[in-house]
Amino acid sequence: MRHGPTLGFVMPALLATLPASAQDLPELKARGALRLLAVPVPDFPQFLSVQKEKPSGFDYEVLSGFCRLQRLELQVVAVESWGGLVPALREGKGDLIAGGFRVTPSRRDLIDFSVEAFPSRRVVMSRAPHRVVRTIDELRSERVGTIRGSALAELVASLGVPPRNVDDGVPPGGLVAALRSGRVTAAIDGVEVALVAAQEDAGIQLGMWAGPPESLAYGVRKDSPRLRQELDTYLGNFRRTLSWNRLVVKYFGAAAPEVLKKSRGTE
Repeated sequence: MRHGPTLGFVMPALLATLPASAQDLPELKARGALRLLAVPVPDFPQFLSVQKEKPSGFDYEVLSGFCRLQRLELQVVAVESWGGLVPALREGKGDLIAGGFRVTPSRRDLIDFSVEAFPSRRVVMSRAPHRVVRTIDELRSERVGTIRGSALAELVASLGVPPRNVDDGVPPGGLVAALRSGRVTAAIDGVEVALVAAQEDAGIQLGMWAGPPESLAYGVRKDSPRLRQELDTYLGNFRRTLSWNRLVVKYFGAAAPEVLKKSRGTE
């Protein structure tokens, strides 16, 4: 039987039937499938689109290549919330987390991560004809939009933006729309989000970096070392090929490779 990276869907009702016991790469190969846990984001399909007719996305294509090499079927298990991903992985409801998944210290306490799949960093956005925000002093004088209770709101506060200049009532996913409407004059989000926004709206401008470089990667259970090691080897090799650059350009625009390179700097 020929195995390929076809898209399979495991519905929530079936999750209870999946074993909670640890399964490393040899067990996955015996089963013939890699179950990818992800939160579908219809408005941001660049990392993972769950359309049955034409699955796509940066992470989907990267992991499809990995599955071809390992002779595994790629199955997507939809999870309702970002907060539900780590518990679902630890409970054995999937084998790997992907879909623009950020590495954080609190997550590292609970699960392991592959090497970096996609570089990230928070960046300040504005929209022409408003100025490009290049310094913290400039940021502190802007009307800054953020999402109440989020890590982004914590970052805005840590940068010393006066509370009177913060609009934290922007809904999740609504920062770019708030810039377009003029509700706010600046907002902070991941560079991957900003790159897509700039593709869709030529007025979106990227300004100063906010916070240190970060990484998006694939989460695996701590008791799946073989899977993590093989992912690390595959990603390390893939990142050195032109195929990685082509995928970055395909999903995030022609300017993306240079912008991501700059995001690794210290300025």
